[in-house]
Amino acid sequence: MATLPGQLSPTPRLLLGPGPSDAHPRVLSVMSTPLLGHLDPQFLEIMTETQTMLREVFRTKNQLTFPVSATGMAGMETCLVNLIEPGDPVTVCCIGYFGTRMIDVAGRTGCNLTVKHKPWGDVFTLDELRDILKETRPKVLALVHAETSTGALQDISEVGKLCHEYDALLVTDCVTSLGCTPVELDAWEVDAAFSCSQKGLSCPPGMSPISFSPRAVDKLKSRKTKVQSWYLDLTSIQSYWGGDRAYHHTAPITMIYALREGLRLVLEEGLEARWARHVRNHKALKAGLEALGLEYIAAEAHRLPQLNAVKIPAGIDDVAGRKKLLTEFGIEIGGGLGDFKGKAWRIGIMGYNSRPICVLSVLAAMEHVLRAFGAKVTPGSGVAAAEAIYAA
Repeated sequence: MATLPGQLSPTPRLLLGPGPSDAHPRVLSVMSTPLLGHLDPQFLEIMTETQTMLREVFRTKNQLTFPVSATGMAGMETCLVNLIEPGDPVTVCCIGYFGTRMIDVAGRTGCNLTVKHKPWGDVFTLDELRDILKETRPKVLALVHAETSTGALQDISEVGKLCHEYDALLVTDCVTSLGCTPVELDAWEVDAAFSCSQKGLSCPPGMSPISFSPRAVDKLKSRKTKVQSWYLDLTSIQSYWGGDRAYHHTAPITMIYALREGLRLVLEEGLEARWARHVRNHKALKAGLEALGLEYIAAEAHRLPQLNAVKIPAGIDDVAGRKKLLTEFGIEIGGGLGDFKGKAWRIGIMGYNSRPICVLSVLAAMEHVLRAFGAKVTPGSGVAAAEAIYAA
């Protein structure tokens, strides 16, 4: 190599897309803690502390609760490949892009897969899910709790109980909900759930918290075939995260430090207070976006507070608009996926970034961008609408 790259010093960004979000300063600080060995007695205690706090944040007593050493998609794969065997009847209810990911992952297990779709931005009703369970009689029903591609919140509060009436296990994607909106695994009778570290938990990407109910563990123990993935095989990993602490892989020490601190922050604030904070900032952002003439994709009755997906106004280019936000204001928002590619912007106010300063900053910047591309926007209307919510 003729010349070495310079010292790493990227231009700071305000990450208000669908993820990652900005990590909390305390999380970044703890990541400079010196490394320990992955079987060091001190580190094993840190693992136990992390698991205990993760159970509190998931609102569960499930013993098999721990962070998978990989990003959120590994959590999805862990849940599905451990609970599904070739030939098993499996149903995936899809409401957006990440539902299609579940379809792909489940389909690779050799299961007998049935797929049910709703228009993107919509959700399934409990009666619809009951009819689906009656029709398909699956061993596993999988669906997304917080659909990141559309900003829609699927109510699962009664779905676990319904699944158990039909002898099915419920697997849910909580990637965008954990730490932002209520997640109640035990009360909702969820059998397997997965999330990520880089959104509501205010950490960098790299960990995927999962939790398996006793019913799910029983299914795991009764498997007749080996789990499809060696690395994600819970029959082996649970010995490392369980009482034996038997070696399985070299844990990402620094990321577990980060997750431990992120969970401490969640519990210091209190889950109910944290959920209320996300709703308050969503209401301010919503008022501002609507004042700027932007329309939401998901109906208000099932809209995520932490992930705001809005339609791009006619005549405004998706990529050019986001590029202007990034280069002139240092603010990142997300574009649309799948059915909404080029048609939607996704604005995340998750975890540490669910703050008034983030809401007001993105509204002021978006007004500038919209006006630059010819949209008819009353100067200051977005910020004023948000400030009115905060004042109330």
